Amino acid sequence: MATPGEELDRAFRQRLLALGDGDERLSFPELVEGPSPVVPGITDCARSGLPFDRLRERNSLRPHQPDLEIDPWWQLFEAQASSRQLDLVARELQARGSAYYTIGSAGHESNAMLGLATTVGDPALLHYRSGGFYCARAGQLPGATPVRDVLQGLMCLADEPIAGGRHKVFGHPELGIIPQTSTIASHLPRSVGLAIALQRASRLGIDHEWGDDAIVVCSFGDASANHSTATGAINTAVNTAYRGLPVPILFVCEDNGLGISVRTPAGWIEHAYGSRPGLDYLAADGADPAAAWPVITEAVARVRDHRRPVFLHLRTVRYLAHAGSDAEIGYRKPSEIEASYDRDPLLGTAGELITAGASPAAVLERYDRIGEEIRAEATRLAGGRQLASATEVMEPLAPRHPGLAAELAAQWTRTRPGPGPSTGSGNDPGPGPARTLAESINATLATIMDADRRVITFGEDVGVKGGVYGVTRGLARRFGAARVFDTILDEQSILGLGLGAGLAGLVPIPEIQYLAYLHNAEDQLRGEAATLSFFSRGRFRNPMVVRIAGLAYQKGFGGHFHNDDAVAVLRDIPGIVVACPSRADDAPAMLRSCVAAAATDGTVAVFLEPIALYHTRDLHEPGDGGWLGVDHGEPAPIGRARAVRSGADLTMITFGNGVPMSLRAAAALADQGVDAAVLDLRWLAPLPTEDLLAAALRTGRALVVDETRHAGGVGEGVITALVEGGFTGPMARVASADSFVPLGAAAQHVLLDEREIIKAATTLAGKDRTA
Repeated sequence: MATPGEELDRAFRQRLLALGDGDERLSFPELVEGPSPVVPGITDCARSGLPFDRLRERNSLRPHQPDLEIDPWWQLFEAQASSRQLDLVARELQARGSAYYTIGSAGHESNAMLGLATTVGDPALLHYRSGGFYCARAGQLPGATPVRDVLQGLMCLADEPIAGGRHKVFGHPELGIIPQTSTIASHLPRSVGLAIALQRASRLGIDHEWGDDAIVVCSFGDASANHSTATGAINTAVNTAYRGLPVPILFVCEDNGLGISVRTPAGWIEHAYGSRPGLDYLAADGADPAAAWPVITEAVARVRDHRRPVFLHLRTVRYLAHAGSDAEIGYRKPSEIEASYDRDPLLGTAGELITAGASPAAVLERYDRIGEEIRAEATRLAGGRQLASATEVMEPLAPRHPGLAAELAAQWTRTRPGPGPSTGSGNDPGPGPARTLAESINATLATIMDADRRVITFGEDVGVKGGVYGVTRGLARRFGAARVFDTILDEQSILGLGLGAGLAGLVPIPEIQYLAYLHNAEDQLRGEAATLSFFSRGRFRNPMVVRIAGLAYQKGFGGHFHNDDAVAVLRDIPGIVVACPSRADDAPAMLRSCVAAAATDGTVAVFLEPIALYHTRDLHEPGDGGWLGVDHGEPAPIGRARAVRSGADLTMITFGNGVPMSLRAAAALADQGVDAAVLDLRWLAPLPTEDLLAAALRTGRALVVDETRHAGGVGEGVITALVEGGFTGPMARVASADSFVPLGAAAQHVLLDEREIIKAATTLAGKDRTA
């Protein structure tokens, strides 16, 4: 029985050989005159004769212009056939146990026209069926090896140029293709963010690798177009353009009518996007390349010339089912599958070649030669090196150069402002005034922004209002709307703007207004921010510090949306940093460390700010000013805890609101003859395991004071670190109940309080005395 790949290959051959002198077809725009030149092998793509740097300089270059040396129809067919043969070979390799990923591009090869119509200076964030685009764009770069790239990805080989054997993704830094994972539509917010950030970066004089007239290409499927992430991102693009700001993005919906087995209703994409004000809609049928080409070039030209979003509805067809494990015969009739072969985009391009003078036999010969070259390349790659250790796999996950980050943070320390504007002179001004936590964060943001014009901050109510809690007050007036600004109410778009801004050379500090509001957008951190460096071997990065107001104990306001202690999802994301300052004398140094790590290493950091401590001034008694702090300029390296109280009998290990609670508890314990030390973790990821273990060993007893929930809370990780570190002394944990935080006084029943801390500490010390 023939495989689906064999059936598709048979159908193409039969239909190609049946093509004769049919109706005259539309000619390819600006077709090069003269006979078609001999096309070099696909593994040697030095076709254009243009050096790479010249392509970078000529961002408005249209690859179909006559100064290229290859007949465009052959160039298009070369890319499409290469993608098709790669899909066929992928199935063969998988059957032999040599390949691991078979979501192919067969039927979508019309997207190769987009690869020809745009340039390597146009950042592209692509649908996973973008093999044609990848091969076509590689034709602009002399020496590119798209077939080898894709095969190495399929075979998980460590020499693959973008993910290095970690995943099969379409990406290449020199081709301007930013790799994507397959989370549905998750790349759209980043794409929109990059389109918005390009002009902002240029306005601020920030260097980036994209051209002055660059456009962002973002492709996705018709099923993805229904996802809330996609609809939100497109809404953000239209909303931003409506405000008069440039948003040069081309949305490309590759509509094959299926989401795995679920059919998209006929006409739905046009109905949903075809008449939306502020979004130009153009449609093309990929099966008819001569008719589709002018529509595609028009879409690209509109975005480039008008700097506004355009929606290109590219009708495609899907072959070989969704993936290797999908048996589409279970939901599609054989007659339907057979009929779909008439819409093969390779057949459409072959027809144009035949109209232009090529014979069907010559086209088929080239198709077969490409297949032979690909199989030969696969044979050469067989047995290639794969990733050999966990260390090698994780190498690009979270690069850390603490020395460089500390040096940059120290520069900002020397220019930290007092009550007035910073002079930026580089001289040490001495410690500033005593401030609350909110005031210290505000002053530090001002210092950093004074010193580095790449830094921008934004979010809901961040600009004119200065934040719900006044943390960004005065920054918009001081630094202008280009660097401090309000966004629409959509957390996915806020994080997407941060992700895009990082790709445009900026260092973004987005704000999520409340921790509870992050949860519907957290995949932008997990699936996009945390994975980009991992899947690009560090070539593309996400320098970003996300400020989030969170945790509980906010009195007189909120309920569970404004008193949220669900931080487990953040600690579970590989590679990101989670900071939680509790004191005004720690927050400045911690924020400087986070932003410096973002700027030097592309670190993704979450700066979790305890709401209840923002404006707290007192610690033990009203009016004592015990919770005000001074920025002394001391460093706070990522992953290092701080001892805030010494003691001999036991160590309280805590963070956030737990720090002042534990200090007050320690004072009460002292009256009972228990001398308690208090350690502020400060960093929830990575946990300061070395410091917490040393602190526990000093007293021989450890009490973990965890304001988050008992199940899944931070304390679980601390206890694990103690056990794995070999601590054998008595230990205990107190935490909040496994409940949402209710409104009003009812919250006191489920949140950890100081009485529980004192009771647990007394019991722990008492057990030790009776042992």
